[in-house]
Amino acid sequence: MQAVVYYAPGDIRTEDVPKPVCKDGEILVKVDACAVCGTDLKSKNHGNPRIKAPLIMGHEFTGIVEEVRHSETALRVGDRVVMATSVSCGECFYCKRGWRNLCASLAPMGFSYPGGMAEYTVIPELALRGGHVVKVPPEVKAEHAALAEPTSCAVNAVGQCNIQSGDTVLVMGAGPMGLLNAVVARAFGAGKIILSELNALRRKQAANFGIDVLVDPASEDLQSVVKRETAGIGADTVIVAAPAAKPQEEALSLVRKQGTAVLFASLPAGKSDITIDSRLIHYGEIHLIASSDSAPHHVETAVELIASKRIPAEKIASHILPLNQIERAFELMVSGEALRVVLVN
Repeated sequence: MQAVVYYAPGDIRTEDVPKPVCKDGEILVKVDACAVCGTDLKSKNHGNPRIKAPLIMGHEFTGIVEEVRHSETALRVGDRVVMATSVSCGECFYCKRGWRNLCASLAPMGFSYPGGMAEYTVIPELALRGGHVVKVPPEVKAEHAALAEPTSCAVNAVGQCNIQSGDTVLVMGAGPMGLLNAVVARAFGAGKIILSELNALRRKQAANFGIDVLVDPASEDLQSVVKRETAGIGADTVIVAAPAAKPQEEALSLVRKQGTAVLFASLPAGKSDITIDSRLIHYGEIHLIASSDSAPHHVETAVELIASKRIPAEKIASHILPLNQIERAFELMVSGEALRVVLVN
């Protein structure tokens, strides 16, 4: 079969590899769509010590079950499935408390197990036992189902914010994950979405997503805009989806008292120190939280949102390419022209 294989930084190959064999306890999935995310691009450019190279890339995938060798699963041949792709152990302190995304021994597809940038993939027994495989309604298009994993990450973030009907949510960063956080916040009841983004192309793309207020923080004072839009109070929730220190530091001055600021985007290792004003947190009783990855129940909610068309998947999946055009996918991401590129078989 054809697959995209990671060997080392700058060495990613589309090549023919053996079709995987489905063993006892596993299921075989015929992959028909896999999205390309920022982590894939960073792995290409800078490497990733977590990848057990050489390994098939891709964790935002969907496909049709072709073979079932797990006696306890309800999944059947012909079912469309997606995954909570960071497979958890089910036994550690965090797993036992339901925080599978924080498992002490996370083993992601495309990092520890062969991923979904291939014509077929095998889903391991551990993932099936842990409920990591989620069935998708048959009417959902493959290129839209592939967005369940990134959508689930936004579901995790927004779900921690206790958003009330009519709340004002500020999202900092209008990349694909910023836009997904914005539309998920709307689906969870937000009444007004303010989106801050330096890049003009990203702001132009965001205009298609029903954003109430688009801000260029280079030419407008973001704090003044937020105060104007919230009668001087501040946003109920601020989600920092821009992978930069400055927005993380600014978030505390943009959220109201008793509001929630979410650090969604991660900063690079070695460059993750930020300076925050603890007095703002203390006297404002601000909830400063973070969000990382997603658990199976977040994926289930993401599938529901996509299937009900409360997430504009057709806008997020901006480019559809064949599997062997992975390099073109990376080019589109670097240029900013693409939101999510989905590779299809």
